[in-house]
Amino acid sequence: MATDTENTFLTDVNMLRERAKQSLDNGALMPSYKGDVQKTIDLLQSVVATELVCVLRYTMNSISVEGLTSESVGAEFAEHAKDERKHMLGAAERIDQLGGVPNFDPEGLASRSATEYGKAGTLIDMVKQNLIAERVVIEHYQELIRYFGDNDPTTRIMLEGFLAEEEDHATDMHDLLVAHEGKPFLS
Repeated sequence: MATDTENTFLTDVNMLRERAKQSLDNGALMPSYKGDVQKTIDLLQSVVATELVCVLRYTMNSISVEGLTSESVGAEFAEHAKDERKHMLGAAERIDQLGGVPNFDPEGLASRSATEYGKAGTLIDMVKQNLIAERVVIEHYQELIRYFGDNDPTTRIMLEGFLAEEEDHATDMHDLLVAHEGKPFLS
């Protein structure tokens, strides 16, 4: 049986019920939310734009890749585009939960994104562009995760999941680069 001192950090259930009944227009956003809602929405708008640019780049790469290994590399690019789309939708859904409207407007997309779209080129060019983009996103998401910390655990946990996949993507791009150049791009 739990003692009173073991449960002192818990809010009384009756109090939680009363809070839940208030401000129903706020949906999932509770008074206990410690983050800055508008700043969180703004930061997530950049995540949506970044992921959308990545979807477009990987899709373009999956179509334009040529060469002996084009089928397998194209499939890898297509799989990454699918993952990036899931990230984009997750960030958009979080914006909606916070009461915002996700910005999918193509106008200004490049300026809202942390990554660049890139240009079709050789297979090596595409892999390098994708590796650079993944490295940018990794560092960007690490900063966002630190920013959200305990103030917004839902957004932080979402971004931690994205980060793990982005690190996997970077490893895939690095492995492709080594396989096609014979030497690591990174020292």
